[in-house]
Amino acid sequence: MKRYVALGSSMVAGPGIAPRAPGSPRAAGRSARNYPHLVAQSLGVDLVDVTFSGARTAHVLHESQFGSPPQVDVLDGTEKLVTVTIGGNDVGYVPMLFAAGLPRFTRWLPVLGGRLRGLLDANEREHALAEVGAALAEVGRIVRRRSPDATVLFVDYLTLLPPAGISAPPLSDTDAALGRRIAATLERYTAEAAAVTGCALVRAGEASRRNHAWSADPWTTRFGFPVPGRPAPLHPNARGMRAVADLVLATVSNPDIR
Repeated sequence: MKRYVALGSSMVAGPGIAPRAPGSPRAAGRSARNYPHLVAQSLGVDLVDVTFSGARTAHVLHESQFGSPPQVDVLDGTEKLVTVTIGGNDVGYVPMLFAAGLPRFTRWLPVLGGRLRGLLDANEREHALAEVGAALAEVGRIVRRRSPDATVLFVDYLTLLPPAGISAPPLSDTDAALGRRIAATLERYTAEAAAVTGCALVRAGEASRRNHAWSADPWTTRFGFPVPGRPAPLHPNARGMRAVADLVLATVSNPDIR
């Protein structure tokens, strides 16, 4: 059976989408209905899913996470398909949106307030964005080196926020604009990393513009507090995971994609 390895963060792990992947660490938030599992079922391949909530590019490449080794350590050269969804935690994308949704008085609480203000500071987010492009390219280079015979797909993030001019309560327009800036830049850097490392790209963000979290047919969830048994706030829902799986399957079936 062919081997498929899935790398990435919570945007692919699928925290809160029941059921949890059997045998997976609870901290990973790994769903048995995330897009790697759906793709593997459709293709009839052997899945190795090491996606982990909270993962940064460093956790993919060289840092352990809650006792789990760097994600690329599972690559042994026998895999025929590798998908990568990463980068948002490097730039504080979802944490920034979550901070924006909290009551404004929390920004002035001891200790917590400083962290929230940092997340919402446009200059700090720009500094983080300036570094993530090179990190994403390094992920692509290392994966291609370890899996030379595999089809390697960068899969970018589903669209969370509505376009400019449409409100996203409880986020202010200013905070939503910063979120859109982060998302657009991360999407661009993911595409560039795929191009410079010879990987293919699945444009989940572009495909989901009309399915943002505040739309009538959302593929992601809005701001809120985690509720057991429900998809995590500001993350893909089950419909979104199915949509991304379909995009991956369409890309894999393209004869021009290696």
